[in-house]
Amino acid sequence: GATMQKNAIERFLGLFTEVKAGEGITALMLATNIFLILTAYYIIKPVREGLILAGAGAEVKSYLAAALVIVLIGTVKLFSYLASRFARKPLINIVTLFFVACLAVFYFLGKIDLPYLDVIFFVWIGMFNVMIPAQFWGFAKDIYDPDAVMRLLVLGAFGSILGSIAGADIAGLLVGPVGLFELMLVAGGVLAVSLLFTNAVDSRERASATPTHDASTEEHKEPIGKEGAFRLVFQTKYLLMIALLIMLLNWVNTTGEFILGRVVSQAADTALAAGATGGLEKGEYIGKFYADFFSIVNIGSVLIQLFLVSRILKYFGIGVAILILPLIAMFGYLVIAFVPILGIVRWVKTAENATDYSLQNTVRHVLFLPTSREQKYKAKQAIDSFFHRAGDVLSAAVVFVGLNWFAFGTTGFAIFNLALVAIWLVLAVMIGRENKRWVERSAPQKVQSTDL
Repeated sequence: GATMQKNAIERFLGLFTEVKAGEGITALMLATNIFLILTAYYIIKPVREGLILAGAGAEVKSYLAAALVIVLIGTVKLFSYLASRFARKPLINIVTLFFVACLAVFYFLGKIDLPYLDVIFFVWIGMFNVMIPAQFWGFAKDIYDPDAVMRLLVLGAFGSILGSIAGADIAGLLVGPVGLFELMLVAGGVLAVSLLFTNAVDSRERASATPTHDASTEEHKEPIGKEGAFRLVFQTKYLLMIALLIMLLNWVNTTGEFILGRVVSQAADTALAAGATGGLEKGEYIGKFYADFFSIVNIGSVLIQLFLVSRILKYFGIGVAILILPLIAMFGYLVIAFVPILGIVRWVKTAENATDYSLQNTVRHVLFLPTSREQKYKAKQAIDSFFHRAGDVLSAAVVFVGLNWFAFGTTGFAIFNLALVAIWLVLAVMIGRENKRWVERSAPQKVQSTDL
């Protein structure tokens, strides 16, 4: 048959990654889908902070990170149960509409001033942040074959970064004139619109005759296996290594966030004592620092995602891409250990976070390409929830022990992070090799399914 010509959308998207003829509309719809999901999340994230800090307080908030791990075990088991009984489309609709309905309920509970709503909402948002994005990425990988996902994930990751920026901006603009609880309704509306895109993509791809599907035309109608999510992780070496990688990554990153926060607070005290804050109070001085910091991190994430990620994956592969963030972290914490000053810590964390939110985020999804549908939906939920949050808990334990038992300063915590990064690097090399074996093993099966 005649070779399809690229349309204007595909030629434009080709500036950022390779987009083949016929892929543009679906790729753009999927990017819009995750953009809306992250917009909804970042609209209600400031609501969470406002409620918990004005209510239970910062100390309780830190303890809730540990409680959330326990809740997420049940959440993952519930999702695994649903995935074993519903096909892809009804599963996504049921889970997403549940969260939309919850936002409406929280709005009314807030209006009647329900006790402990701040704690309940904090835990609920932890479930939301895990289930909804992980569900989307499982869906995206279910739609496309590994080659298409490798290329088009870049656009989805870019949509998620833009969504985080847009959501935070919308919350900042509306919280004053609209109100804190009303933002829940706004987020619910945005999340409901995202579901329209999910269903549109599902219908479009099922009707498509292009060979981009990762499964047979009937597979999406079947429930996603009967195996438990945690069992899938612990019985598969490759998935267990990914789980440990995610835990280590978050452990290092969260401890790094503590280092940054501590150094910023100390710098604010010094500036305040010297009268060098420009008339700002300590809280305002710290707030201004973080506003600038997040802005630069987001800009860096967008630039890396748009112009580097697809090229790194295309020319160097996953084996090299997975090593870049731990190498940046190793160099950064080595410098902090010897020069523990704010300017150094700031730029180390800027490089680490910008790379994490762009390249590493894409790498994390690419690692699941050679896995089964059941592993993509269920095991990924367990890894992105329980193991990710376990990193937070381990970091909190290190901070407590480091401060109270060993009187660690910035250098002490930086050296501890260096030890973790060394383990992280070894694990990353092992995962790169294992991923290559999984890709080679799944390739013949993909050819066979195409020939049928």
